[in-house]
Amino acid sequence: MSSDFTRRLIAEAAAPYQRAGRYAYHFARGKLDGDPVFIAMLRDGLLPASASILDLGCGEALLASWLRAASLLHADGDWPADWPAPPHLEGYRGIERQQRDVTRARQALPTALQIEHGDIREVSFGRASLVVILDVLHYISVQDQRRVLERVHACLEPEGSLLLRVGDAGGGLPFRISLAVDALVTRLRGQSLGPLHCRSLADWQAELEALGFAARSLPMSAGTPFANHLLVAHPIGRA
Repeated sequence: MSSDFTRRLIAEAAAPYQRAGRYAYHFARGKLDGDPVFIAMLRDGLLPASASILDLGCGEALLASWLRAASLLHADGDWPADWPAPPHLEGYRGIERQQRDVTRARQALPTALQIEHGDIREVSFGRASLVVILDVLHYISVQDQRRVLERVHACLEPEGSLLLRVGDAGGGLPFRISLAVDALVTRLRGQSLGPLHCRSLADWQAELEALGFAARSLPMSAGTPFANHLLVAHPIGRA
């Protein structure tokens, strides 16, 4: 991976957020630069060649802007030779409970990208070939986590997939650091953290398997002090 290329990709993906104000722009740059999941999705082939994406708890819809930027650079011939091509984005639908994030995303991104204000516990999911849930489910109860994952399983196309990032509650000090950072960032954004419903990585994997997913886990904390993992899951017996 070229650091020069990474900087160009981050700059391209963050640029639209200038339309939403300084906070939105600097948050986008910092998140895309500091969070390893965005690079990993592209570099490690975790995304299908073509996808209709449902992004649950999408925030400012950074994933949508990231994939648009990747497609633009790839089309210009600016792409690492050892990376797979970025996915063709057939559709994007993001659902976010924080109205301020929805407003910023809508200001920054094209109207063709569907960004909704809503609660993932209540909104209909429709159909999707890829569902992405990054650092979201621990904010809702275990019962609601299960209901959301059940509905994700039902909404996926037969060969669809789920990318679910979670913190490993059995991860010791790195997990406690991640909780402290989560609390700090939440306060800085003027939000209330509320009760958290965290699980060990083994519990998350067991839950997915019980709901009819085949799942594998990838460490997703490179360059950070956290205990995050990305679960790559596929519905069993749906093809």
